[in-house]
Amino acid sequence: MLFTETKLQGAFIIDLELKEDPRGFFARTFCGKEFEEHGLKSVVAQCNMSFNHKQGTLRGMHYQTPPAAETKLVRCTQGAIYDVIIDMRPDSSTYLEHIGVELTAENRRALYVPEMFAHGYQALTDGAEVIYQVGEFYTPGYERGLRYDDPTFKIEWPQPVTVISDKDSSWSLFEKNSVGV
Repeated sequence: MLFTETKLQGAFIIDLELKEDPRGFFARTFCGKEFEEHGLKSVVAQCNMSFNHKQGTLRGMHYQTPPAAETKLVRCTQGAIYDVIIDMRPDSSTYLEHIGVELTAENRRALYVPEMFAHGYQALTDGAEVIYQVGEFYTPGYERGLRYDDPTFKIEWPQPVTVISDKDSSWSLFEKNSVGV
């Protein structure tokens, strides 16, 4: 695996290191030892999958607070998504900054999302499928969310939002000092 740290400390883009031969290729998609060598949490408590019927579907922006803060390793296995993370760590030098990364079945790229980062994505194709390895169990009492269109973050989604859940569209606008930690 090839680890590239983003401008948000602790968030990594992970590319596959392909071992190719006439049959095709082999690649490791996860190795606890390699994650630990990069200072990343290697625990996998849950594996989740989402499927999105329509291009433009938006899911997010979600995170959990301590003691149930989650890490995520996100990979698109069918189609394409635009994945966004926001640093919600008040003591971080990149607090409230975000990045967006295109994850596709073709580029086989993954995004490592540290604890206390809000995460969401938009399907860029019909039939986009996403796999998440999550480092903590889903704990509803610690779940938080941000509006995808909150002017605080100025996220530029690549397409108009065509489908979004009532829950995701009704998160309150962000107010500094109301992170809920």
